[in-house]
Amino acid sequence: MIQTVLKRDGRVVGFNEEKIIAAVRRAMLHTDKGEDMELAREIADRIACRGQEQMSVEEIQDCVEMELMKSRRKDVAQVYIAYRNQRSVARKAKTRDIFLEIIETKSNDVTRENANMNADTPAGMMMKFASETTKPFVDDYLLTDEVKEAVRQGYIHIHDKDYYPTKSLTCVQHPLDKILKNGFFAGHGESRPAKRIETASILGCISLETAQNEMHGGQAIPAFDFYLAPYVRSSFVEEVKVLEDLLGKNFQHLYDYPVADYVKRDLEGLDGDERVLQHAVNRTVGRVHQAMEAFIHNMNTIHSRGGNQVVFSSVNYGTDVSAEGRCIIREMLLSTYRGVGSGVTAIFPIQIWKKKRGVNYLPDDPNYDLYELACKVSARRFFPNFINLDATFNQHELWRADDPQRYRYETATMGCRTRVFENRNGEKTSIGRGNLSFSTINIVRMAIECMGIADKDARVEAFFKKMDDVLNLTALQLHRRLEFQQTAKVKQFPLLMSALWNGSENLKPEDTIERVIEQGTLAIGFIGLAECLVALTGKHHGEDAAAQELGLRIVSYMRDKAAGYTEQYGHNYSVLATPAEGLSGKFTEKDRKSFGVIPGVTDREYYTNSNHVPVYYKCSARHKAKIEAPYHDLTRGGHIFYVEIDGDATKNPSAIMSVVDMMDYYNMGYCSVNHNRNRCMDCGHEDAVDGEDVCPVCGSRNIDCLQRITGYLVGTTDRWNHAKLAELKDRVRHN
Repeated sequence: MIQTVLKRDGRVVGFNEEKIIAAVRRAMLHTDKGEDMELAREIADRIACRGQEQMSVEEIQDCVEMELMKSRRKDVAQVYIAYRNQRSVARKAKTRDIFLEIIETKSNDVTRENANMNADTPAGMMMKFASETTKPFVDDYLLTDEVKEAVRQGYIHIHDKDYYPTKSLTCVQHPLDKILKNGFFAGHGESRPAKRIETASILGCISLETAQNEMHGGQAIPAFDFYLAPYVRSSFVEEVKVLEDLLGKNFQHLYDYPVADYVKRDLEGLDGDERVLQHAVNRTVGRVHQAMEAFIHNMNTIHSRGGNQVVFSSVNYGTDVSAEGRCIIREMLLSTYRGVGSGVTAIFPIQIWKKKRGVNYLPDDPNYDLYELACKVSARRFFPNFINLDATFNQHELWRADDPQRYRYETATMGCRTRVFENRNGEKTSIGRGNLSFSTINIVRMAIECMGIADKDARVEAFFKKMDDVLNLTALQLHRRLEFQQTAKVKQFPLLMSALWNGSENLKPEDTIERVIEQGTLAIGFIGLAECLVALTGKHHGEDAAAQELGLRIVSYMRDKAAGYTEQYGHNYSVLATPAEGLSGKFTEKDRKSFGVIPGVTDREYYTNSNHVPVYYKCSARHKAKIEAPYHDLTRGGHIFYVEIDGDATKNPSAIMSVVDMMDYYNMGYCSVNHNRNRCMDCGHEDAVDGEDVCPVCGSRNIDCLQRITGYLVGTTDRWNHAKLAELKDRVRHN
């Protein structure tokens, strides 16, 4: 007798005879003779009684076919079999059309889903082939009918659905100190611990690249300066020892000498220990600069995911005030300012300056000079972005200025915006944790469905009822995906589950990863708050105070629901201001087909990213900050504030500082500044002229116009999908 069923996703659930009855009845309703519930129950009973104790879904369906063929209703058997075959044929036909588009390297939403992935290369094509064949498998075998229908109708979008069967996770903040001190084994060889800055830099690259191949999201280092600082000192000692060998003297007393700052200076006029120290410092600074240069170069050339994409990498830094930490920060910034190769802006790693009062924000702070340098670099190279450790929701009760490991209590971010900090299942920290998966809800569609309700209060309440149902379904979907991820074994993630995730060092290869990834987060994202508010009130939050009040009520409700799901399921749920790229036009296209063109709602090719003021709405940077700021505390799964500034930012780095000041004043968590930057790829000339297509120096038309897409940079818009291109065209400057 059947007791349990082995589902296609590997989960074992209790056997439910009613599902067989329902499937047979559906087939009967498509025949001339109609339903015969007595027969349906007989078939279900026979299968239940004669089956093995545990059977797979496919085995049970095969039994249904056999019983129907033996019954008096062979017409039902034909329908049942035909339906299963039709599903298979339909999938194959759709797959064929998609494959042809990939083969012919057509520029469409399938091949341009991710702007940092080159789908035209052989490796990129293979990735798209795999992606587009995996998604139907997920629909057929891993999602419930209710979730599939919600996805089909455009209420929910499951991010990275093609990676669903792999049980992979989204992102992680690397505890690089563990890697550097212990080395690591990643399945095909092992790495020794680092002893000098060059090795530490390389191991940082390898850690990011190796983990990228085990995950579907990004990789970040939360305290780049703190982690690499010890290897500045060890390299300095090496340089002192070189001088010992060269001069035949003992300088052991200088090994622990407290270097005030690692800055190159002329040796003229120096002698004795002073000359030895400065020479060692000069040599060390040169090595650190080369190591940072190599790190940036590697992050822009080392490919992952089958060779079609560079590592989606981020580094957080800025709060180490030691001489060695300052050296790392300074040389990282100087290398970034110089550019890679012939002076091209580095796309990766996304760099994030950790802004903190008393450390690096005010003129009297020890790292204020480096903050000024960071703003100068950002004005030319777009990076670093800025995270606000002083925001009320980013503060940690254990942070102390005199704690050498205070970085453990500093929040860090993935460059696009993902934030991990609070933790009901372990230590409150960003380190050794990440997002597990996230799904986005379409609040615009729900608002459109309520537009016909004349009474405003009734309209809004109807919207909240719809949103409540979709949120509940999304939370359950994320819970079930996590249940599936938890069945993965440690051996499937050689680096991730041996050295990176908190607690993974206690696991064995055949253990499941369940108790480790409970520290990760599940995020419920949203898109199109502006269009949602227009549908409900006639105006968006950037132009109307009442709309802003409703917008905050909507996202606050989502935040409260996420807190409830955290208690209900025992996971770390949070709300994410979705970084919509591939999704930016998908919801809009479906809604326009269903409801037509609605002014201010579906009349563009895209929905506005998360809670942002629409890109086309002309307003000041301060007004935009005032409107968007309150949403940062509500979206602790991740958020970003950015403004578009006019003119040549390299001539006005204070414009960058003014945006950081707004972030500080309005209690925002994360920000970046967009500006125009053109580079002639033939002669290297740079300027900030809008719409420039011919180099004013050499006449070349090979102009690279750098653009930010969702938090990261893209050197060419050729890989952008049509919706993001439409959004780019609509962007206005914020003065």
